[in-house]
Amino acid sequence: MRTFSTPGDVYNAVPSRVVFGAGAVDRIDEEVERLGASRALVVSTPGRGAMAQRVVDRLGARCVGLLPEAISQVPIELARKGRARAAEMGADCLVSVGGGASIGLGKAIALELALPVIAVPTTYSGSEMTGFCGITIDGVKRMHQSLRMLAGTVVYDPALSVGLPLDVSAASAMNALAHCVDVVYVPTVSPVIVQAAMEGARAILDALPRVARRPDDLEARGDLLYGAHLAGAALAGGFALQHGVAHVLGGTYGVSHGLSHALVLPHVAAYNARFAPEAMGRLAAVMNVTDVGGAIFDLMETVGLPTRLADVGFSRDSIEEAARITVETDNGNNPGPVTMEAVRGILDDALEGRRPTA
Repeated sequence: MRTFSTPGDVYNAVPSRVVFGAGAVDRIDEEVERLGASRALVVSTPGRGAMAQRVVDRLGARCVGLLPEAISQVPIELARKGRARAAEMGADCLVSVGGGASIGLGKAIALELALPVIAVPTTYSGSEMTGFCGITIDGVKRMHQSLRMLAGTVVYDPALSVGLPLDVSAASAMNALAHCVDVVYVPTVSPVIVQAAMEGARAILDALPRVARRPDDLEARGDLLYGAHLAGAALAGGFALQHGVAHVLGGTYGVSHGLSHALVLPHVAAYNARFAPEAMGRLAAVMNVTDVGGAIFDLMETVGLPTRLADVGFSRDSIEEAARITVETDNGNNPGPVTMEAVRGILDDALEGRRPTA
């Protein structure tokens, strides 16, 4: 007989309102008004400043300023600076515009100030759907969780992602796929979220090659963003070793967020398939493949992503330390044992770009 219980609180909790469609960002002022807010602080990266300014202009008198300083991995120093700026401006809500860096900084500000958040994602990271946030403290990316960081509203506008460079798009989409894969076997996930993970994985595998062939295809971008939305919901169910390794690569070694996930995903999937054959078998069936790890590796090659950690500056000399940090920060949710030997093997395969086999 099937039995299960879920942790509650931030796990499996998703935003209460989602607005999806081309042109949706042009109604951002209505979303701030729905929250009863009148002093929105817009958060973005420096590179998304022009897009964020479009949101500022749309908000008009409902905006108190723009904070275009977000960077990847959310350094704690930047989070503290952002909190101080929001308090000084008297902000009563946050509008995070951009990828995972912008979404993450907005979360880190909300964690302390309890401000409502409207997320406007322009990549496929899925972070906008969760109350989780990795904040880098003393060179180690540490996960934080709180319902304060869960967006009240998420606005998905596929048109905002059309100009995203293909290499960034592909890496971000692999990040989304990692959420789908890494959740299907964790004990914190609800059956509803598992279904989101399955459909998200299917949608991503269908849409990403289409985006690679025609990066300006709005319909393909919309389908990929739909998959990323579901992947974000999947991430709300929890995560395990795959995210643990990726967070070490990004937080400690500076590997870009999307690639830190993409480069280890095939190898962690292959490792965990031995310990969670039923869950991974269901995922393989939905993806219409026989070997999840190998299929992901092949997809990376198809869309032109690097397949070796060595290609992004990670060296063999770093494996031991990276494995140690991964083991020390493991959350206990992985189906396979998280040992130094296991993580060394995963990192070694990823370093050399060996294609996993079933």
